[in-house]
Amino acid sequence: MIFKGKTNEYLQLKNIHCTDCYEQKEVLESPLTFIWLENDGQTITIDNIEYKTAANQIICLTEFHKVDIADVCNAKMMRFNRPFYCVLDHDSEVGCKGILFFGASQIPMFQIPTDELEKFQTIWKMFEIELQSNDELQLEMLQSMLKRFIILCTRIFKSQKNYSSLGSQKIDIVREYNFLVEQNFRTTHTVAEYAAMLNKSPKTLSNLFSKLADKSPLQYIQERKMLEARRLLRFTNKSIKEIAYEIGFEDLQTFGRFFKKIEGISPTEFKGKP
Repeated sequence: MIFKGKTNEYLQLKNIHCTDCYEQKEVLESPLTFIWLENDGQTITIDNIEYKTAANQIICLTEFHKVDIADVCNAKMMRFNRPFYCVLDHDSEVGCKGILFFGASQIPMFQIPTDELEKFQTIWKMFEIELQSNDELQLEMLQSMLKRFIILCTRIFKSQKNYSSLGSQKIDIVREYNFLVEQNFRTTHTVAEYAAMLNKSPKTLSNLFSKLADKSPLQYIQERKMLEARRLLRFTNKSIKEIAYEIGFEDLQTFGRFFKKIEGISPTEFKGKP
């Protein structure tokens, strides 16, 4: 089911089954995607990495992720573009910047709690009903439902990723740090530089991240650079030297050491893997 507005607004809902050969053909402006895996034990491949999923797990993806759903047999997918709803422009409403989208080196995913499942099922059904309408209020109704869906996802993600250990102001600092890394990882490489952008000290950032996970702010930078390196090696024809420079390394040797330390093999070996 697809909605297309008068000024390029686009929203798609899709039920995915084993018999589907789904292929995204629409060229969209900055699309974002939710994939809701409904069964246990399904496999989804994102950026050439396989993920085994649990029932009622939701994965949040941007236009930069390379996704293969060939082994997904029972899922729901929602895709919308920036003209339909820009989560950056409306961050004060939904608060998902740097959490669900635009700011995580790891794929953002979470489990729908049993006591919240009915809410998600109801919203999805309302989407399906509203997509069959055709009046001047349809766009506003669909945007309102999407906003509610994103808020629910953000709340659950925060609760499951230990964000509750921080106050709202501290959460906003972490979100903004994640977003800044996403925007600047190719040219800005130290925690001190990002801390200066946020008018905070590197120690303050380290203390905040220590309450969320066992990863330091520097590890977030390194993981984002590594994610981009894998994508470029796997999905482009660029040389290793070009890739090294693109993600901010001054020479090939430094990039090679960085990559092998994290991945366990050299960039050349990674690029040659089937």
